[in-house]
Amino acid sequence: MKKLKKISFVLLFLIFALVISTFAYTKYKKPSYDGEIALNGISKETTVYFDDYGVPHIYANSQKDALTVLGYVHAQDRLWQMELMRRIAPGRLSELFGSKALPNDRFFAGVGIDENSEKAIAQLDKNSETYKLAMAYLDGVNQFIEKGKTPLEFELIGIEKEKYTLKDVYNIFGFMSFSFAMAQKTDPLLTDIRDKFGVDYLKDFGIDGSLGKTQLKNYKGEVNDYTEISKSISSLLDDSPIPPFIGSNSWVIGAQKTKNGKVIFANDPHIGFSQPCTWYEAHIVTPDYEMYGYYLAGTPFPLLGHNRNYAYGLTMFENDDLDLFEEEENPQNTNQYKIGDSYKEYSIRKKIIKVKDSTSVTLNVKESVHGPIMKDLLSTLSSTKPIAMSWIYTQQKNQILDAVYGLCHAKNVSDFYSKVGLIHAPGLNVMYGDSQNNIAWITSGKLYKMDKSVNPNFILNGSNGIDDKKEFLPFSKNPSAINPPWHYVYSSNNQPEAVDGYLYPGYYLPEDRAKRISTLLEPKNNWTSIDVQKMILDNTSAVSPNVVKSWAKVIDRNNLNTNEKTALTTIQKWSGSNLQSEIAPTIYTKWLYCYLKNTFQDELGKDNFAAFLGTHIMKQTIASQSQNETSPWWDDTSTTDKKETRTEILNRSFKEAIVELEKQLGNDFSAWKWGKVHTLEHQHPLGKVKALSGYFNVGTFEVDGANEVINNLIFPMTGDGIYKVTAGPSTRRIIDFSDVENSVSILPTGQSGVPTSEHYDDQAEMYAQGKFRKMKMNKKEIIATSTKLVFKPKRGL
Repeated sequence: MKKLKKISFVLLFLIFALVISTFAYTKYKKPSYDGEIALNGISKETTVYFDDYGVPHIYANSQKDALTVLGYVHAQDRLWQMELMRRIAPGRLSELFGSKALPNDRFFAGVGIDENSEKAIAQLDKNSETYKLAMAYLDGVNQFIEKGKTPLEFELIGIEKEKYTLKDVYNIFGFMSFSFAMAQKTDPLLTDIRDKFGVDYLKDFGIDGSLGKTQLKNYKGEVNDYTEISKSISSLLDDSPIPPFIGSNSWVIGAQKTKNGKVIFANDPHIGFSQPCTWYEAHIVTPDYEMYGYYLAGTPFPLLGHNRNYAYGLTMFENDDLDLFEEEENPQNTNQYKIGDSYKEYSIRKKIIKVKDSTSVTLNVKESVHGPIMKDLLSTLSSTKPIAMSWIYTQQKNQILDAVYGLCHAKNVSDFYSKVGLIHAPGLNVMYGDSQNNIAWITSGKLYKMDKSVNPNFILNGSNGIDDKKEFLPFSKNPSAINPPWHYVYSSNNQPEAVDGYLYPGYYLPEDRAKRISTLLEPKNNWTSIDVQKMILDNTSAVSPNVVKSWAKVIDRNNLNTNEKTALTTIQKWSGSNLQSEIAPTIYTKWLYCYLKNTFQDELGKDNFAAFLGTHIMKQTIASQSQNETSPWWDDTSTTDKKETRTEILNRSFKEAIVELEKQLGNDFSAWKWGKVHTLEHQHPLGKVKALSGYFNVGTFEVDGANEVINNLIFPMTGDGIYKVTAGPSTRRIIDFSDVENSVSILPTGQSGVPTSEHYDDQAEMYAQGKFRKMKMNKKEIIATSTKLVFKPKRGL
C-alpha cells in the first residue's frame, strides 16, 4: 500500500512538474512588451508603447529607425505567419507540411511569381527611399530571427529559421495579387457550359452581349472538361494555410453630407479568416512622418492607413486581368505550339520543390508566349489540351513596392492618384479621403481592350493571332471619381460604369451590397461616426426579400403542412435582415440552396455544380435567372418524359428545404434561429489537428451577417445546412476627420500570433458582437494605457 502511495505521489509530482514546466515554457514564448532591447541599425533610442490591445506606437528619430524597430516587433508577434506568407508564392510549403502541400507548391512554383519578384528587385532603384526603408524593415525582422524567441509552431514542425529577404516581400504581394483574380475559377466553367449546352444556357449569366458586351462566338468541335481547371485552383486556394483575398466594402462621405462638415472614411476589406488574422496594426511617429497603418505579415509598408491628413483603403476591382489560352501544338513535335502561321518552341523553366520527409520533386514548367501550361502545374487536370495562363502581374513591370510606399507617403490627392497608377495588378478600388475635404475612388490595374470578336469570359484561342491582341489603355482611362457632385464615393466589388462607351469586363459581384450602401448614403446629409459604425454592421439584404416575394407567388398554398405554411408566412414578411435571433434567413438560405441544386446540378453534375457555387457568376445569377420563366435551366434533364417549369422547381425546392430543416433542427419552428447555423471559428493552420485545435483556434461564435450584405460574413453554400463563416471583414475601420484621434477599428482576433500573448484573441468576442475600439494617436493617452519597450542603439566593443 505504501509502495502504491509512493508511486501515486511520484506520478502526481511528475504531472505537476510537467504542467508547471509547460506553462513556464509557453509563457517564455510571449512577446516582449516592456523593458529594453539593444538593436543594430538604429541611430538613436526608439520607444515603443504597446497599448491595451497590443498595437505598437513607435516613436523614432527617423523613418529608418522606425522601420527597423517595426520589423523587430512585427516579427516577434507574427513570425510564424510571416514564414507561411513567404513560402506560398515560390512553392515552399512542402518543406513544412510534406507531400500534402505538394499540389499547392506545384501550382504556385509554376505561375512565375518568384521569377517576377527577382526581375522587379533588379529594376528597383537602390538609392530610393522605398528600397532603404524596406531594407531597414528587413534588418529588424532578421535581428529578431537571429536573437528572438522561436515560435512554438517552428518547434512543433521542425523548421530552421531563415533570414528574410526582399524577394520574400515581393512574393507576398504576388500571392495577394493572384488571390484577387477570378478568371481561373470562372472562365473554364463557362467554356464548359457553352460547349456542352450551347449559348442559350449562358443568357441567364449576363455574358451573351445583352449587357453591352461583345457577341459570343459559335464553337463546334470536341467537348473538353475545362472545368477541372476551375475545381483544381479553387481547391488549392481553399486548402491553403494562407487566407485568400475575396472582396470588400468602402465608402467615403464628403463634408457636405456629414454633421461636423468633415470627411468620414470607412473600409472593411473581405479576406478569408485565419489565426493569426491578416492585418498587423502599427502607429509610426517621427519628426517628419506619421502613419497609423495595417500591414500584411512580412511587408514594410501598410496597404491600409491614415494619419491626421488623409486616409486610404482598398477593395477588389474584380476586373479581368487573367486570360486562359488553348494552345495548338505541332502534331509532329509537341515541344512546339502554333502562333499565327508558324510554330514556336515552348520555353522550359525548371523548379525544384523540396518535400519534408521525402524526395525532392523536379518541375519542368512549359511556357508559351501567353504563360505557363496549366497541365504541368495541376496534377489533377485530366484534359490533354494545353491551356496557358496569361496574367498581367507577371507580364508587366512590377512596381508594387514603390506603389505601396507611395500610398503611405502621399503629399495630396493628386500625388496619391499618381501612385495608384504604378499598380498594374491586382485590380483594386483604392479609396481616399482627407482633412482638406477631398474624397476619391480610383481603380488600379493595367486595363486593356481585346478584339470585338473576343469574349474573355471563355478560354481563348492561342493560335489565331486575334484572341491574344491587347490594346492597353492609359491609366487616365481607369474608372475613378474625385470630389463628385453627389458628395460620396463607394465600392463593393460591383461593375463600374462604362468609360468612353467601353464596359470593362470582369467578375463583378451582384448589386446587393452596392444597392444597400447607395440607398443608405444618398438621402442622409448629417452623417456621424456613430452612424457609420452602425452602417458597417448593417445585416440587411436589399435584393433577397424581393427574390423571396417573387418565389412565394408560385407556391401552392393548398399543398402545405403546418410548418410549411408558417415558414412561408415568416419569409414573406422578411425585411432581409440577418440577425442571429431571426428565423427567416435560415429558411431563405436553405431554400436558396435547394433552388440552386434543383436548377443547375442536373446539367452540371455534382462536381461542376460545386465549382459553380464558388464563383461570382452564381451570386449574380440568382435574382435574374430565378425570375426568368423561359430559362432552359428549369428543365430537369434527369427526367425524359417531361419538361419542368419554374413553378415546379421552386415548389419542389421549398418543400425539400422545410423537410431538411426539420431533420436538422427539429419540428419546433422557433428553434430555427440563424445563429444556430451561422457560426465563425478562426482556424490556425495547426488547429486542423484535433489535438491542437483548442490551443491554437479561436472561437466558435454565433454571428449576425450573411453573404452579400454590408456585414459580409461569407460562407460556402452547402447542403448540410451548416454555414461556417470562412471569410469576411478583415478589419472594420472608420476615420472621422472632425475627430481623428477618436477614430475606431477592430480586428477579428487580435494583434499577436503568439498563443500565450494576451493579445492573441482579445478582440475576437468584440468583433463577433460588432464592437469597436479606438485607434489611438494622442501620445498622452497612449502612454497612459501602454507598456513601454525601449530600443537602444547597439554599440560596438
